[in-house]
Amino acid sequence: MTHRPLVFAHRGGADALPEHTLGAYLRALEEGADGLECDVRLTRDGHLVCVHDRNLKRTSNGRGLVSGKTLAELEPLNFGSWHPGYPADEDLPDLSRLLTLDRLLTALRECGRQVRLLIETKHPSRHGADVERRLVELLRRHGLADGRPDNLVQVTVMSFAALALRRVRTLAPAIPTVYLLEILPPGVGRGKLPFGARIAGPGVGLVRARPGLVPALRQAGHQVYVWTVNEPDELEMVLEHQVDGVISDRPGFVLERLAKV
Repeated sequence: MTHRPLVFAHRGGADALPEHTLGAYLRALEEGADGLECDVRLTRDGHLVCVHDRNLKRTSNGRGLVSGKTLAELEPLNFGSWHPGYPADEDLPDLSRLLTLDRLLTALRECGRQVRLLIETKHPSRHGADVERRLVELLRRHGLADGRPDNLVQVTVMSFAALALRRVRTLAPAIPTVYLLEILPPGVGRGKLPFGARIAGPGVGLVRARPGLVPALRQAGHQVYVWTVNEPDELEMVLEHQVDGVISDRPGFVLERLAKV
């Protein structure tokens, strides 16, 4: 095919294995995904952990808010056994252990090939701007805040909060940013993104409801990453739009479809 979008494993490819676990991310890389997507939240004692929900109930055997727990309180919890794809009769720590962003970055830097990593900062948060400050500090410690093309791990930061992207732009101007969209704010339908955002990230439902959105964004010079593309008709639609990135719970399915085009 003349235009081949990047394929990102949403939360590590959450359809097959427990989301946000190292085992899921490593499997997505083995399948050939170009990149990975993760959500990050800040613990009470200042550690960035890869968890989507603000509450622990859905994806662990714990209770309470992620932001109200210390890393030491979160570490003993099981983050995998809830998932139907989890082999409960085996001891697989990479499919059950809490994943910190620091640990994920270390694993990706050691994986031996270039990987794109989309990091979504979750807001609102009791920690406010500390989320982005801690994120940029961690990326600097890993040598990933300068946006150099020769870095094995290429980081992009995403958020539904325009202010969060503005903070990233101020703290680390070289890091690309994605403005996530579930509804259409004023001006975006004409291709205008808020200051600090460089890439548009509409949900697949929004792309379907507003067929002129992707063409307007592309005409304005913006790349477009669409989430969460899991079904054949959704994939066909975004491929027709020639989007730049496809974020999916089923990266293997997307890659298989692209191989046939």
